[in-house]
Amino acid sequence: MKKFVPTLYVLIWLTLPALAQDRLTGKTFATRAVVMAQHGMACTSHPLSTQAAIAVLRSGGNAIDAAIAANAMEGLVEPDMNGIGGDLFAIVWDAKTKKLYGLNASGRSPYSLTLAEFQKRGLTHIPSDGPLPVSTPGCVDGWFTLHKRFGKKPMTEILSHAIRYAREGFPVHDEAAFYWSSMIARFNKYPNVMDTYAPTGAAPKRGEIFKNPALANTLEKIATGGRDAFYKGDIARTIDGFMKKNGGFLSAKDLADHTSDWVEPVSTNYRGYDVWELPPNSQGIAALQMLNLLEGYDFSKIPWGSAEHIHKFVEAKKIAFEDRAKYYADPAFAKIPVAELISKPYATERRKLINDNRAASRVEAGNPALKDGDTIYLTVADDEGNMVSLIQSNYRGFGSGMVPDGLGFMLQDRGELYSLTDGQNNTFAPHKRPFQTIIPAFVTKDGQPFMTLGVMGGAFQPMGHVQIIMNMIDYGMNPQEAGDAPRIDHEGSSEPTGERMIDSGQIKLESGYSYETIRDLMRMGHRVGYGLGGYGGYQAIMYDAKNKVYHGATESRKDGQAAGF
Repeated sequence: MKKFVPTLYVLIWLTLPALAQDRLTGKTFATRAVVMAQHGMACTSHPLSTQAAIAVLRSGGNAIDAAIAANAMEGLVEPDMNGIGGDLFAIVWDAKTKKLYGLNASGRSPYSLTLAEFQKRGLTHIPSDGPLPVSTPGCVDGWFTLHKRFGKKPMTEILSHAIRYAREGFPVHDEAAFYWSSMIARFNKYPNVMDTYAPTGAAPKRGEIFKNPALANTLEKIATGGRDAFYKGDIARTIDGFMKKNGGFLSAKDLADHTSDWVEPVSTNYRGYDVWELPPNSQGIAALQMLNLLEGYDFSKIPWGSAEHIHKFVEAKKIAFEDRAKYYADPAFAKIPVAELISKPYATERRKLINDNRAASRVEAGNPALKDGDTIYLTVADDEGNMVSLIQSNYRGFGSGMVPDGLGFMLQDRGELYSLTDGQNNTFAPHKRPFQTIIPAFVTKDGQPFMTLGVMGGAFQPMGHVQIIMNMIDYGMNPQEAGDAPRIDHEGSSEPTGERMIDSGQIKLESGYSYETIRDLMRMGHRVGYGLGGYGGYQAIMYDAKNKVYHGATESRKDGQAAGF
């Protein structure tokens, strides 16, 4: 016995370091704990943006004020992802009225650009950079539309955080530095790009201090002059003159006539939870269509990460995305059967297309009965119970390459998403909104707020929304685990720009799925590969109504932060 005891102590001691290296709670893939707070929460993809939001909340501002402050900061610190040259969508839970409000702050195509102009140039697709994909930026009007209805603090105070960092500088983070370097090679042929984003002649490296005094000046004009300073004043005239000099079509009239629209969020119920998205021109209802299709399966009997789980998810995506390609567009130009597309009977009929054992090589869009009439993410919650789900983007990294003289920002290339095929819902037309990928989401339960969420990343976004919701509702994960779990992407579906579905497409999996699962998927006829990034960027706030506590989660694949107080 005397000889055994020291050996036992040695064995216990040797196991302690191994135990200490793993989290004591949560799934094996969890990167961190959920952040919890009672009085306010902000989750963004950059710490300075989160801190700007928290500062506004602490000074007496509400969630809407804080979200605008965070978005303004994001446009400075992550210009590869968003900025005031882009568009915005938001869903707001207003604690006073206990209602959800949806805002479509996306811009429209130039009046003077026509389908005939593209055809004259022999184009079958709109290019991703240069003057042709530029549409009216809706972000700034979105800020002021949100603020007019819900805001408390003056815009001079809300935008002061971004203005100060634009003037004084900030250290460039890892992800932004990575994309910044590739941006220079892509856009250095265009005027003002190097002066604005690489004033030293090279892209800033991680940890280097970057300043954007021109953007600071622009934000100051907006803060003091309001939305008209951007859409009708010197800024609008500068944009107009720059575009004319560089073969563009966006004009002062396009800017002056721009308006945002309050829209009714639409929902479906998934196992007792109401999931809310915004209707087209965004792609949000694709997530609702996928959930309706997947609700027909009992995932309590289908292991997470199994071939069966991934197969059913991907097949549902294929079906929803064919409808997305055919129907989703600007509702002012096309009749879109939204209610029918997200209905349970339609999902029941379309679910018959899913073969439990075989990947579909081709899926056609459905034919729902059409009645007359009738996709950076950040989220903030405050002490009053208001919650904001906000997404904003320039579309492809940085945007179009068009940087108007002295303004410090790049115009978006969202117009790349129009179709140039005559007669389609999303076919280009003057003063028309393009199909949009950016989508905010909201979840309620029994009429009360449960969760805000968003997963940026182009066409991946509906897939990201569905995976988060399934991870939480079907697989019992907390908000952080739901985002940390390895993700599933599928490429190759038909697109609103006119491309047709590629034979079965390709599943892309993050590391973390077993070889057995991959082998089984291949036996079903799926092509499987690994992607380098492209799995989105997630933020979420869940509200625990019983304890009155916010649970914040942030994307572990990016440089973000969830913080509360």
